[in-house]
Amino acid sequence: MECTVSWTGAAGTRSGMGFVAETGSGHILAMDGAPDEAHPAHGGQNLAPRPMEAVLAGTGGCTAYDVVLILRRGRHDVRGCSVKLSSERAATDPKVFTRIHMHFTITGRDIPPAAVERAIALSHEKYCSASIMLGKTAAISTSFDLVAA
Repeated sequence: MECTVSWTGAAGTRSGMGFVAETGSGHILAMDGAPDEAHPAHGGQNLAPRPMEAVLAGTGGCTAYDVVLILRRGRHDVRGCSVKLSSERAATDPKVFTRIHMHFTITGRDIPPAAVERAIALSHEKYCSASIMLGKTAAISTSFDLVAA
């Protein structure tokens, strides 16, 4: 897997903290920093997600992908899946994630709660590289709602 991240600067001025990542699969992801009122040249312009937000979003995508795939392989009629992630980070550098909670909302027909519990557990224990990696520094917890479609 490869990725190239390039500093974009602010409107060609080479100030600011904007970056563009080009992934090995040919996709583009923009990232930016928060504005820094005390040092405007050091801050971003809030034009895109922060890099750590992208890490959190990628983790949510990784685990949601697993959960849908596991449920579908189990021949469950899953029609929707979303996961809301909330996190806490260390107060000092490196400001790693220290706590992450993932709340899944699964929509479908006649899906047993035990199947959802199993799919989430398999994702976090075996398949989701991102959450397993982040679990080295963060306490990860999960919950879910099952909505009939």
